[in-house]
Amino acid sequence: MQTYGSTGSAEATTKPTVAVFFGGRSVEQPVSCASGSGVAKALRERGYDVTAVGITRAGEWVQLPNDATFAIESSDALPEVTADAGKALAVDLGPGSVPIADVAFPALHGPFGEDGTIQGLFEMAGIPYVGSGVLSSSVAMDKEFTKRLVAAAGIPQGAYAVLKPGEELDAQAVIDQLDLPLFVKPARAGSSLGISKVRSKAALIEAVAKAREVDDKIVFEASFEDIREIEMGVLARHDGGLDVTFPLEVLAMGEDGWFDFDAKYLDNPEPFNLRPDYPEGVAEQAQALAREVFRLLDCRDLARVDCFLTPDGTVYLNEINTMPGLTPMSGVPQAFAASGISYGDLVERLVTLAAARVGGRTAGA
Repeated sequence: MQTYGSTGSAEATTKPTVAVFFGGRSVEQPVSCASGSGVAKALRERGYDVTAVGITRAGEWVQLPNDATFAIESSDALPEVTADAGKALAVDLGPGSVPIADVAFPALHGPFGEDGTIQGLFEMAGIPYVGSGVLSSSVAMDKEFTKRLVAAAGIPQGAYAVLKPGEELDAQAVIDQLDLPLFVKPARAGSSLGISKVRSKAALIEAVAKAREVDDKIVFEASFEDIREIEMGVLARHDGGLDVTFPLEVLAMGEDGWFDFDAKYLDNPEPFNLRPDYPEGVAEQAQALAREVFRLLDCRDLARVDCFLTPDGTVYLNEINTMPGLTPMSGVPQAFAASGISYGDLVERLVTLAAARVGGRTAGA
């Protein structure tokens, strides 16, 4: 821990040192780079001693200089952590080692970062970390198992089917079950990468091949007609309660009529309506669903809950993300800012929530 105090003041506050991890081995590295870069900058502006750790696509850890910045500017210039971007790190996380920081902030998206893997590493090293634990991270990352738990709890969601690794596609059976159009998604990925909306049997076969470039397990989802896509940020409080943002509405749609990667990060400077008009009771219904899903999956600290709103006013769960995008154009920071919680307030609360868990878990005898 390091001691900070204002110049000339006898009072000092103690703030944990923070290691922000971003980049990573998944296809979502560019979004993670932009998220982590923003988190590190915001914490430094609040007086935190921050070590930025970039993870390359090959899994190498690199300590980045304090002035390193990453931003999504165009599809031809997506940010990436490379081995020569900073000082190579040989990090010892074994018993008795000196922690890299008091708190780890894994601003990582997708496999090897949001799926419980790096969370397990931090657990083994005894380092408090921001975000959900191993099990909830893993379950929320896997769309199939999220859907299974949600179904068991009776939470409304759309019809779906799953193609397991190694299974052959029966395209007609999927169409018979879900009808067309439908969505084809990698089961364990985000940022809309590898996703297709298909309207024919031939397109379904092509979409499965595309999705399998990202993940070897595929989820098929029925398409809702005339729906509105809405999102909420869920942020834990120190008293155990949850702050849930007013449901924002996704306005930006890609060429095929859904919220794809380009629509999220490249083509639309204002992709959301932060205070949309909803029928009476809809916002409260959506917020209650977000709280229920967060609790059901035993999430911690922060999540984004994505839903569909049908014309009859019913809210259906789409998915939950345990480490949502924290880029300037991401919905969660914008939604919290609209509710009075600034970006700096958001990331600082996440660090203090993690720091409060020091010594909170012990191994069995």
